[in-house]
Amino acid sequence: MEETEKPAFVVTGSRQFASWLAESTSSLAISTYQSSKVILIGTNKQTGRLSVFERTIERPMGMAFHDSRLAVASMIQITSFVDAARGTPGAAGYDALFVPQSATYTADLDIHDVAYGAEGELVFVNTLFSCLATASETHSFKPLWKPSFVSRLAPEDRCHLNGLAMRDGKPAYVTCVAETDVADGWREHRSGGGVVIDVASGEIVCRGLSMPHSPRLHEGRLWVLNSGAGELGTIDLATGRFEPLAFCPGYLRGLDFVGPYALVGLSEPRENRTFAGLPLQDRLAAAKVGPRCGVFVIDTRTGDVAHWLRFEGVVNELYDVVSLPGLARPMMIGFKNEEIRRTVSIE
Repeated sequence: MEETEKPAFVVTGSRQFASWLAESTSSLAISTYQSSKVILIGTNKQTGRLSVFERTIERPMGMAFHDSRLAVASMIQITSFVDAARGTPGAAGYDALFVPQSATYTADLDIHDVAYGAEGELVFVNTLFSCLATASETHSFKPLWKPSFVSRLAPEDRCHLNGLAMRDGKPAYVTCVAETDVADGWREHRSGGGVVIDVASGEIVCRGLSMPHSPRLHEGRLWVLNSGAGELGTIDLATGRFEPLAFCPGYLRGLDFVGPYALVGLSEPRENRTFAGLPLQDRLAAAKVGPRCGVFVIDTRTGDVAHWLRFEGVVNELYDVVSLPGLARPMMIGFKNEEIRRTVSIE
């Protein structure tokens, strides 16, 4: 008897995930650079089940949502999608239609986190040049800030600057894998060399992390993913200590919030030297579980996993998770089908 072929892409959720998402009046955008997909997770009001919509975008990484605009950083550009539906459900029941409206071409800067600034401008983590940057009308990017331990701008990924937290439309905190100033030097310090930096002062507010990602300010606290240890937690700015709240069985990237709930992205660690030798390996072995790919919904009041979403098949690594408040069932116009030719709007 022939072995049954495994499905290419499977999405499963905990029993109450769909109802929680519907009650929160929100949906999710998830990027997976490994599979070159942006996945939109919502709910179908008619069936009460999850709505899963995906589009192919070359190596999508950081995303940001603000005022009906969804920015997606990809291989050589940052594309701003605009919701053309504006809350009016279409024939298929989708209440949001993200249409590509403008793009900033950056070349391959290995852009990680991206955000909208106070004036609507794009701010992004230029990982290749170890700096924060903004879009330029005449060049690939305009540098805004770099860590003090990085001596100059060079396309060498010296410290693996990756995460960005915004406050009042301005960069507030960033994460780096190490305080190194040589090409690719961070790889030797993945286990415990990670830092969180205050952008305004340039001071390091926390050390000793394992490949930290996704710093976010929420309800007066600085949250961060201690990715190499599988931990979600907060930074005590008075003491400089990382205070873990929850362990998740996966390599963590992507963090957003819906009320008191944290949305955390999990990936299955790659079998290469980037992920090898991290504390996460021992944590998984001690917990007697394998790594997962998906999203955990964690109650920040207790640290409990309230709901979860799991991906299996071709998708096994995520980068970003973004909440889309007010949108129940979104869809997106991609670049590789005929819809982009026929979707026209008039201002």
